[in-house]
Amino acid sequence: MSDIEFPDDLIELERSAWTEIQAGALTVETASAVQAAVTAFAAETGQSRIDVEMALKKRIRHPEPEAA
Repeated sequence: MSDIEFPDDLIELERSAWTEIQAGALTVETASAVQAAVTAFAAETGQSRIDVEMALKKRIRHPEPEAA
């Protein structure tokens, strides 16, 4: 699941959503944009939407520590 190569625009959308969530200000527009982008990416790559969504959230919310 962590081997998914996400496009930059999808990563930025999820980062924006996570920032809004942490501020308690997630908008319907942001949430809808992320959901639509995740769904489209999953369809384009032939992957499960839930697997894509979980991997994307993990990457943004719980990033791997960078190697030294």
